[in-house]
Amino acid sequence: MLASVHHHPAFASSFLFPCSHGYPSPRRQSPPTGLHLNRALIKLRRPRGPRPMTFGSNGGEPEVGERLYLGLDFGTSGARFALIDKRGIIHAEGKREYPLFMSEEKMDWARSWKATLFSLLGDIPSHLRKLIASISIDGTSATTLIVDSNTGEPLWRPFLYNESCPDALPTVKSIAPPNHTVCSGSSTLCKLVSWWENDDPNKKYALLLHQADWLLWLLHGKLGVSDYNNALKVGYDPELESYPPWLLSQPYSQLLPSVGAPGTSIGHLKEDIRSDFGFPSDCAVCTGTTDSIAAFLAARATQPGKAVTSLGSTLAIKLLSTTRIEDARFGVYSHRLDDKWLVGGASNTGGAVLRQIFTDQQLEKLSEQIDPMEASPLDYYPLQSVGERFPVADPNMAPRLHPRPESEVEFLHGILESIARIEAKAYNLLKELGATQVDEVFTAGGGARNEKWTKIRERVLGLPVSSAIQTEAAYGAALLALRGIHEK
Repeated sequence: MLASVHHHPAFASSFLFPCSHGYPSPRRQSPPTGLHLNRALIKLRRPRGPRPMTFGSNGGEPEVGERLYLGLDFGTSGARFALIDKRGIIHAEGKREYPLFMSEEKMDWARSWKATLFSLLGDIPSHLRKLIASISIDGTSATTLIVDSNTGEPLWRPFLYNESCPDALPTVKSIAPPNHTVCSGSSTLCKLVSWWENDDPNKKYALLLHQADWLLWLLHGKLGVSDYNNALKVGYDPELESYPPWLLSQPYSQLLPSVGAPGTSIGHLKEDIRSDFGFPSDCAVCTGTTDSIAAFLAARATQPGKAVTSLGSTLAIKLLSTTRIEDARFGVYSHRLDDKWLVGGASNTGGAVLRQIFTDQQLEKLSEQIDPMEASPLDYYPLQSVGERFPVADPNMAPRLHPRPESEVEFLHGILESIARIEAKAYNLLKELGATQVDEVFTAGGGARNEKWTKIRERVLGLPVSSAIQTEAAYGAALLALRGIHEK
């Protein structure tokens, strides 16, 4: 069962007063199409809802009596599901863009996420739904909802993952330890304090939930449950397995959810959902995690010293360490993974800078002409705009992409090499701060497909670099679901 370290009264009352929430029937879902989801952009559609993109099974039909495990990933621009067996073989997967729902001329994100959740459940082949033993969900880190502790309905529009609340930062810095993870305008705690100081009359009946927590509540009905990955940026201490005294002494601590380990079985799927969608009566719902943690889990980097670099729009690194590292001065923090720590940070450099300069076709053609064993003499710091988070925390750092040589091949070579140097600096910083030294790097994201860049990075890092076999966060969430049912 869930090990609650901070109890909220709504957690108990929700057993007595389960809430009824409408959701799209699986019979009304649009048929699968070849819709492409561009994760770099938020593509919004009309309220009738986007059509799904589903993929064929690559694991064949499940064996007789075999159970399956469902992971759902709610990212920045859309959501995915992955259905695996106990060997980690995928039996079905699919994705959806978020539908466009407007409220007072603003995007109604909670309604959109809810509709997407039930659309994805309906997209799962019906003959596989009856085999699902457990479900888990990952969501974007620090995406925060303030909900009614009796009904679960949002009292305020959701605070998105990248939304900053600088008005709350002085208050948070006055109560938190120096350089703590919450001492950032985009932290969950800053979002909570900003809302609290807004003189909302509903404070007495309010409850804080993260995106994954709220979506999971729609499935299990027990309001007020979170996990220690999502709760990190609200101030939860995963090492002590409790909220710290400096946080519990605040008047808004009454809003904090109960916290357990990711992949902990909370309870069974609600009966109405089971019957409407054809899930088995013993289908469990497990605590979730953040999208970046789920992506790391998907890569199966299980030993200290193994790291995952995500080369997407930005550059994010995560290293499995035996030592916990926290330092807001450098944008470094640690998530707990069982008895180890996942340390890292995210730089503003990355693929978005390349897309500003080159087309996909140019990147492919120019990359072919690069000699990755030859070091580039160009010293750049590629950024889309002013400001860097990690390994240098400097909001005033300006992009540096000069001098620009006449040769486009040399220019691209210089950019790729400079991003690799930033990656190397990041891993060196983690070592200097006391983390386990990196010995192997797995790569996720679009940059993993550029073989020349991989060879450049191997040379600059002085480490073996390879593409992760699985990179989808939904797969990592499915692994959590698998773990939750086998550790009950």
